Amino acid sequence: MKTYRKSQKLFKQAEAVIPGGVNSPVRAFKAVGGNPIFVERAKGSRIFDVDGNSYIDYVLSWGPLILGHAHPKVVKALKSATEKGTSFGAPTALEVELATLVLKAYPSMDKVRMVNSGTEATMSAIRVARGFTKRDSIIKFEGCYHGHADGLLVKAGSGATTFGVPDSPGVPKSYAKNTITLPFNDLNALKATINKEWKSIACVILEPVVGNIGCVLPKLGFLETLRKLTIKYGIVLIFDEVMTGFRVSYGGAQEYYRIKPDMTCLGKVIGGGLPVGAYGGKKEIMSMVSPEGPVYQAGTLSGNPLAMTAGIETLKILSVRGTYKKLERLSAMLGKGLIDASKRAGVATKFYRAGTMFCTYFTDKEVFDYATAKTSDTSKFSRFFSGMLRRGVNIAPSQFEAGFMSLAHTEKDIEDTVKAAYESLKEAEK
Repeated sequence: MKTYRKSQKLFKQAEAVIPGGVNSPVRAFKAVGGNPIFVERAKGSRIFDVDGNSYIDYVLSWGPLILGHAHPKVVKALKSATEKGTSFGAPTALEVELATLVLKAYPSMDKVRMVNSGTEATMSAIRVARGFTKRDSIIKFEGCYHGHADGLLVKAGSGATTFGVPDSPGVPKSYAKNTITLPFNDLNALKATINKEWKSIACVILEPVVGNIGCVLPKLGFLETLRKLTIKYGIVLIFDEVMTGFRVSYGGAQEYYRIKPDMTCLGKVIGGGLPVGAYGGKKEIMSMVSPEGPVYQAGTLSGNPLAMTAGIETLKILSVRGTYKKLERLSAMLGKGLIDASKRAGVATKFYRAGTMFCTYFTDKEVFDYATAKTSDTSKFSRFFSGMLRRGVNIAPSQFEAGFMSLAHTEKDIEDTVKAAYESLKEAEK
């Protein structure tokens, strides 16, 4: 029987000094009840909390730790880099090396700029797209999260096309008015909106696989039609691959679906678990970025030597032949096991996977956009989550977040996870 006394004590202390007791809302357990566990250390496929409990981890710092926690080669490289200095605010050879590795993996990009987070990457890419096209409006899709920049915190209202309405207090209406939100996978709404509004649309930004409402796959023809429309009207197509980059495949969702965007945003994996982001694209677009061009974007810690070092080591390991075959095998094994567990437990679920990211929805309906994802039974998921945690499996504390596989996970980990899932599913159904 697990106890959480130290975690509960720390959470009370945290609530007194940190809003909500957490430094990012997604870490709170409000969606599932109870209080968050406080992690003390991690290694390989496991995390260990302050109470000494061990968990097989499928959150993996929300995606970036595709090698697993504290990979020895990454740790060794970071120790060496730290001894040389943690930040210089000046160019280093490490920046050039990581940029070269990224561009090789993503040939749609001619140049790439390093930043410190996914939010910085998407915010900057949109600014560059606006500067390049001399247009103001953007299209995003309901359920696609692109960071917490003001113009992106909008939600869709009734009807197929909704012009931006602020989705958070503190965001002026003027910031959101140029954001058009459409349903993901809705080709009719996409065609109608672009055909009507194209003269004002600078870019379309989307997660090609939506990872912030679980794992929603693009329907056949959706990305292809989007690419054709944006080319026709001179609209910059931005793939937000902060989550899907190096996860869906080594070359991300764009390699898997064979779609070449104009710009790409990356993060997560390319920092090997350290804070990092990047945006890049065609030479003519990236030439707009200061100091080469007039679009300003800067950051003292951008390209810092620690994040670059961790990223370089991570991508070197991922590029080894056979790495993604192993990841695919483990991910497929887990997926089959979870589907079988649901059937044996008699619980209606839908499972979706794209490479190493996945989600089980507690619904009997196919999930293809935000509205269908919301048909999930969140109370049933909450019971499932609690059961998994008690049985030593850490999944995201929300029905609407993806899970992730790593190279550190073993077949035994997966067998234990499937066993825990079956027992937790039976409990959730009661």
